[in-house]
Amino acid sequence: MRTVIFLLLALSLFGSCQNHTSDKIAVDAIFINGTVYTVDKEFAKAEAFAVKHGKFVAIGLTDSIQANYQSDQIHDLKGKTVLPGLIDAHCHFFRFGQTLQNVDLVGTQSYAEVVQRVTGFQTENPSEFIYGRGWDQNDWEVKEFPNKQKLDSLFPDIPVVLQRIDGHALLVNQKALDLAKIDNTTITEGGEVIKENNQVTGVLIDNAMELVTNIMPKMTREEAVEALQDAQEYCFDYGLTTVNDAGLDRSTIMLIDSLQKADALDMRIYAMISNNTADVDYFINNGILKTEKLNVRSVKVYGDGALGSRGATLREPYSDRHKHYGAMVTPVDSIYSLAQKLAKTDLQMNTHAIGDSANTVVLKAYEKALKGQSDRRWKVEHAQIISPEDFDYFDDNILPSVQPTHATSDMYWAKERLGGRRMKGAYAYKKLLDEAGIIALGTDFPVEQVSPFYTFYASVARKDLMQYPENGFQMKDALSREETLRGMTIWAAYSNFEEAEKGSIESGKFADFIIMDQDIMTVDEDSIPNLKVYQTWLGGKQVK
Repeated sequence: MRTVIFLLLALSLFGSCQNHTSDKIAVDAIFINGTVYTVDKEFAKAEAFAVKHGKFVAIGLTDSIQANYQSDQIHDLKGKTVLPGLIDAHCHFFRFGQTLQNVDLVGTQSYAEVVQRVTGFQTENPSEFIYGRGWDQNDWEVKEFPNKQKLDSLFPDIPVVLQRIDGHALLVNQKALDLAKIDNTTITEGGEVIKENNQVTGVLIDNAMELVTNIMPKMTREEAVEALQDAQEYCFDYGLTTVNDAGLDRSTIMLIDSLQKADALDMRIYAMISNNTADVDYFINNGILKTEKLNVRSVKVYGDGALGSRGATLREPYSDRHKHYGAMVTPVDSIYSLAQKLAKTDLQMNTHAIGDSANTVVLKAYEKALKGQSDRRWKVEHAQIISPEDFDYFDDNILPSVQPTHATSDMYWAKERLGGRRMKGAYAYKKLLDEAGIIALGTDFPVEQVSPFYTFYASVARKDLMQYPENGFQMKDALSREETLRGMTIWAAYSNFEEAEKGSIESGKFADFIIMDQDIMTVDEDSIPNLKVYQTWLGGKQVK
């Protein structure tokens, strides 16, 4: 009798457990015991979440998640910090991958070091066309543009093309000049062929660069695929799960789409169409291209050049170059006409504007084109130097997309270019946020480093990696940690019309998240640049 009762009791308990288990919802994975910054509207914190079919299905306390969900995959976070997958709101993802295949000139401390790196690379990787990027004369003891003489003597028969770090200037040798048919008589609108004693130095600014880039060998498909995959691996290491690639031609966009569909490329990409008529008209006629991993709904326009190469367009002359104003890369009337054209479509217009004059042109063109419309979310990329009266243009129709490390890279010499008065409206991120209500944050890599933690540090501390200046650079323009994290997640997603699917850890959104080694919201400020990503997850799949 006792045996029967025991069996009945056992069966009863088994049935009870079975019924209790069946009440739970089966999911693909459960994450518990974490410090989870959801970055939702309330900036709420949680401990745990459940993931199914690549999306978050529940977020809350560990006990609650475990009581209501079941999975064979339970990850104990052991207190680690979880953030939404980071979004770089402005970078050059494909171009960065390309640079990994060529001469790296970032961080060179002199022109002699540039030449040394080029020579060493050519010795190890013999090529019939040498390309490199990353030099910056502002980092050298002699802060002047270099000239081609040394390259001419070393490489008389091989074209050499070396791009400045901001992408707005080239140094080329005579062989490249000959192939591009550039001489002392060459004149380009929206660009400059630098001369000394009426002789071409080999430095080309903005639109003048196209004469050389047009004769450069095109990448093979295999090289392009390798560039995209190399860039992806690098970005996943830093916790980036979406990148806004600022300027891609149609063929590269289609290559990305094909690779993503074949599961050969996982990175989510918000692709800005390069401003050439054929590609822009193609997407106007065919409409927005939107998948879970690709969003093509904007046009990247270059308003002016860069401040470092004195190509940014200013209302008054440069303080360190008499009667020089910079130049518009895209003519003013073309910006206005394109704005009118795009305002009749669903496409965004995202325009590079550095100088105060260029920003005025872009802001006025946007306002005129968008009159009577709402929620268009057109972006001013960089929005670097704004006249006091122009801040009022920013609102829910016109959004700022900025890169905080530009401030800490330029702070050593920006005042020399602009003078004290114009600096008051330069790198003014807090003012831009106050006007627009959101601010999208990015890096502009490979102009700057890929690390989003450098972005975070530059945004909140306004210091370089040597913790200079001690009290921060123009601290009135700094953002708080919460504002910065929002700018790298939900606000960046909003600027892409993607806030319903990513940018925060909320039910129904893609399970894009990262697990950190330390808490970015509480760690000592000067430790932020050294933070590491422990794991990167995209769509519920671990990719790092």
